[in-house]
Amino acid sequence: MDTTSALHPYGPKQEQPPAEAAEAMNIRDFRMRSEQVVLTGVGLRIPENLAFEDWEQAGRRLSGILDSSAWWLGDWLVFGKRNYSDRYQRAIRAVGLQYQTLRNYAWVARRFEFDRRRSLLTFQHHAEVASLAVDVQDRLLDRAEQCSWSTKQLRKAIRELRMKAAAEEPDSGAPNARIEVPNSRLSLWRRAADHQGLEFDRWVWAMLDRAAEDILNDELEMRSA
Repeated sequence: MDTTSALHPYGPKQEQPPAEAAEAMNIRDFRMRSEQVVLTGVGLRIPENLAFEDWEQAGRRLSGILDSSAWWLGDWLVFGKRNYSDRYQRAIRAVGLQYQTLRNYAWVARRFEFDRRRSLLTFQHHAEVASLAVDVQDRLLDRAEQCSWSTKQLRKAIRELRMKAAAEEPDSGAPNARIEVPNSRLSLWRRAADHQGLEFDRWVWAMLDRAAEDILNDELEMRSA
């Protein structure tokens, strides 16, 4: 089977339906100006005399493919769990990606229906706000679009929002609930958060939210079976 395909001609910030984007990725011979950048199953073929502008544009297109693929894999997993709950684990193993990676994609995809996904923002922008309430998600994503925020800027806005909410919360005089965690486990969790590039408190909240959603989704599936 021929594994060579040309770099698709759509940038990451252009609104592109998934079906059309996938079709564009299968174009065999897309030329940028006078040269050709080609995707293969084992790498990227780049002409030695490729101009800087063309090289930069190729990076933008590759970024768009990567970002779209996170949504595609997330939707694929959500569909599989909904329709093939007895067999989808086998398909996941066949894909060859880490299960936790796919779970992360699926969790974000499940939190955002198609009409709430912002084509001008990346998958990671959506992941940053996925654990928040829907109205807060939309408000922050609106701001991120309007101000062209990076994910780092969005993360800062989330942190400031949480600090403001904590400051406005009335003091009931009751002690805060605490959970004793062994140092060895805390260290493991911090390494996992660092591995995913997340702040520790965000990682903890996200993992708890995902675990709760998985349990509730499994319960609903069992009731409907």
